Amino acid sequence: MEDTNFPPRRYAALLFDMDGTILSSIASAERVWAMWARERGLDVDTFLPTIHGIQAVETIRRLALPGIDPKVEAERITRAEIENVQDVEAIAGAAAFLERLPPNRWAVVTSAPRALAEARMAAAGLPLPGVMVTAEDAERSKPAPDGYLHAAERLQVNASNCLVFEDAPAGIDAGVAAGASLVVVSALHRQPLKSPYPSIANYHALHASHDGDGVTVRRVTE
Repeated sequence: MEDTNFPPRRYAALLFDMDGTILSSIASAERVWAMWARERGLDVDTFLPTIHGIQAVETIRRLALPGIDPKVEAERITRAEIENVQDVEAIAGAAAFLERLPPNRWAVVTSAPRALAEARMAAAGLPLPGVMVTAEDAERSKPAPDGYLHAAERLQVNASNCLVFEDAPAGIDAGVAAGASLVVVSALHRQPLKSPYPSIANYHALHASHDGDGVTVRRVTE
């Protein structure tokens, strides 16, 4: 682990963002969104950094493009993304780390629609959790805490006793607002993210053990 301020601790559950946190869908997502942006006359290089970490419908709604129905366009983009998962990959060590966790002690909380989330998890070779909170489940998307609070409720734990794994500012803010502890996954960061929270480059940096009361996460020492 890159930080020293991460002492071993037992958590009631671990809550994971998906894109950029346990898997990489950047190439797939940016390919689809770039095509859409060019069709709409947008500057692709300026637009692409805005698509990560929030629901597609919110990304489109913020553009306020005349004559565009954000819901219809988001559904179109989602269909295209489901058809373009061939280069989705797991973050290093993520599959083994997740497979060691008890089913009732972890969840995925993503801004992606369920069909897209399941397609990307399968493409990355990652196990599906018993609890997956997707765009259809949370009334408000990140940075609102709704998704993480809903996941904790479904796991029958308190969010304040959970550890959230995130990579993007909107998701970090959501985890903080939910009252959870945070760890930032920096595997896909193109530039360092300024954050007061501990960070990991990948899941080889962590070890998890569990008992009936929760999951203990600790930093792997060399």
